[in-house]
Amino acid sequence: MGILEGKKAIVLGIANNRSIAYGIAKAFYQEGAKIGMNYLNEKFQKKLQPIADEFNAQIFEKLDVSSDEEITNFVEKVKQIWGEVDIIVHSIAYANKEYLRDYYYKVDRQSFLQAMDISVYSFTAIAREFLPILNEGGSLLTLSYYGAEKVIYNYNVMGVAKAALEASVKYLARDLGEIKKIRVNAISAGPIKTLAASGIARFSEIQKIAEEKAPLKKTVSIEEVGRAALFLCSDLGAGITGEILHVDAGYHIIGM
Repeated sequence: MGILEGKKAIVLGIANNRSIAYGIAKAFYQEGAKIGMNYLNEKFQKKLQPIADEFNAQIFEKLDVSSDEEITNFVEKVKQIWGEVDIIVHSIAYANKEYLRDYYYKVDRQSFLQAMDISVYSFTAIAREFLPILNEGGSLLTLSYYGAEKVIYNYNVMGVAKAALEASVKYLARDLGEIKKIRVNAISAGPIKTLAASGIARFSEIQKIAEEKAPLKKTVSIEEVGRAALFLCSDLGAGITGEILHVDAGYHIIGM
């Protein structure tokens, strides 16, 4: 019997089978969780259907987190099909590719606000809208990166967004812990070659440096992040909330 047997988990932001969110959904599914997924548009619906089938996803609905209406509709669908939810994973971020290179100060107002809306605010909006159907003692998880803490060249506006996301994790942990004993955490994963990462200029160099400098002399896999998510979202992590867990082969501890 898996450690998530009978639990209902919504995993938002799977783009393909190389996504961190895919690694998390797979780990959850293997441990007995029922999986719900979203897709951004019709193009992604076709692309993701095989993954929805692989995880026997009972929920596979359209959700663009920049739309309040779509969030409300998605939550309503989940309520109709499941009635309640135990785990929500938020693996969604976006920034205009033009500002994931060169210097941060060049970012324009609209691109800055868009990055903050999709990468940060959406996590709070999802938490709030799902709250009535989130089971007491449930778990929320989002994905961050070391660029929230230190300057990573070319990460720029996304680093600023991830810093705000990590602050949101802490404030939501306080709020939802008091209201419903819901735990809220983040995983700060090492650089992984995902669809999102492909938009960052010279990403392969970032990955290579991380591999050279990390104590474990390697980069991490989506499977390793998936297992860490399993720990945080299951009863194994029952005493942990407001935590930013680094799954980066130890890279974040290195100073010089």
